[in-house]
Amino acid sequence: MNILILQASPRANGNTAWMAEEYRNAAEAAGHNVTLVNVSRKKIAGCLACEYCHNKGNGACIQKDDMQEVYPLMAEAEVLVLAAPIYYFTLNAQIQAPIQRMYCVNAPAKVKKMALLTSSYSPGVYNGAIAEYHDICNYWHAEDTGIVTAKFDEQKTEETRQKVIALVSKI
Repeated sequence: MNILILQASPRANGNTAWMAEEYRNAAEAAGHNVTLVNVSRKKIAGCLACEYCHNKGNGACIQKDDMQEVYPLMAEAEVLVLAAPIYYFTLNAQIQAPIQRMYCVNAPAKVKKMALLTSSYSPGVYNGAIAEYHDICNYWHAEDTGIVTAKFDEQKTEETRQKVIALVSKI
């Protein structure tokens, strides 16, 4: 399967980035085609709500930024993994921009399954992000293959690694 991981941690060696790499390694070992994009290193602006995409643009966004690299990957992805840290009770801004910019195409055509990898130093801060993720899965008609959260004492542990690897078996 074609798997796209949108990794949104600005910390190259951070906890969320580590989970994304573990997922990629397990998926590649299982024979899947995996592309990991560090969207935190991309210049992707938020949606302008200008409606160009639904009028003159015929599904293309008027903004020409690094999202142009992500659109073709989203178009081919069968599995989408969102990997983002929690900043103040929700998914960080670096993942929000590419998610919201999918407005121009409504939903990725081939994505049938999704997973969420997220971390935070604090326990009990995941509810908003998980609710948003479930809403995205429902709206895009994608199966939720699982969620792995890692608070401070669960980060970069073998137990968390095994939870991440277990998600790959669900695709």
